[in-house]
Amino acid sequence: MAIAPVVNAIRVLERMVPPGQLLFDHHAHDLRGTRTGTGSLTVHSLGVRVEDFITWANQEATAHGLEVIPPDPHGRIGTERFRRSLAWHIARRPGGLVALAIQYGHLRTSVAAGYAARSRDGIHDLLDVETARATIDTVADLNAALENGLGISGPAARRAIKAAATAPQYTGTVITARQARQILANPQLAVYENPHTLLMCVYKRAKALCCHRGPKDTPSLDQCVPGCANIARTDQHAVGLRHYATALDQQAGRVPGPLGERLHDNATRLRDLADAHDRTRTTLRDGIA
Repeated sequence: MAIAPVVNAIRVLERMVPPGQLLFDHHAHDLRGTRTGTGSLTVHSLGVRVEDFITWANQEATAHGLEVIPPDPHGRIGTERFRRSLAWHIARRPGGLVALAIQYGHLRTSVAAGYAARSRDGIHDLLDVETARATIDTVADLNAALENGLGISGPAARRAIKAAATAPQYTGTVITARQARQILANPQLAVYENPHTLLMCVYKRAKALCCHRGPKDTPSLDQCVPGCANIARTDQHAVGLRHYATALDQQAGRVPGPLGERLHDNATRLRDLADAHDRTRTTLRDGIA
């Protein structure tokens, strides 16, 4: 599970090294060739490569008039900080926890837990911390928007508002692995933004319709079911629904009859959802606690 640039990079590496060798085999990548024996590039060498990449990226950005990567006040990035930066971005995408676990080498299971903690520098702690941070970011953004008059609707709207109200106690704090586990175990903070379906999942296991194979601790965001009791929508989602409906109508005009009709029907359905939100939306000023 990876985005296209990662897949392309792996394919390039596979062509750079002999069959059956490590992707970062030091014989293929160490241009000085001073090291004997087998193995991959060292952590130090990879850290140097990260710095070289930043230098190259800034040169390209300057040449094309784009924003450059600013100097880091904490010094060199290094492999560990680079790993955490990647984890931060992956964890904040839909399904990010699963993608993060797969890309970093382990699923969060009791079988892998002990091995991962020893050999992967506590990968499960990393997963927990980044997932907790993403959760706090979601409820903090929602809290700020609600304070500014954002409207919210749906069967889970009240639970979303209550979750958002807890955000200030976490905002700006350094989250440790222990605190992360406490946050993830708090059912009131189980709020997941799902931009692909233009909704927010305020997950409650007993009400979830996405769990076809029994209850789970997290939702399946790629299997959202209309009418689920965990759904909430905001004004921003309603705007997105209408934009998407317009795009579908435009696409419908360029395809054959039956397919075009189906696209028009989907566009109508999305506008109906947006209209339903407008009719039922509530705000903090309405006295909802």
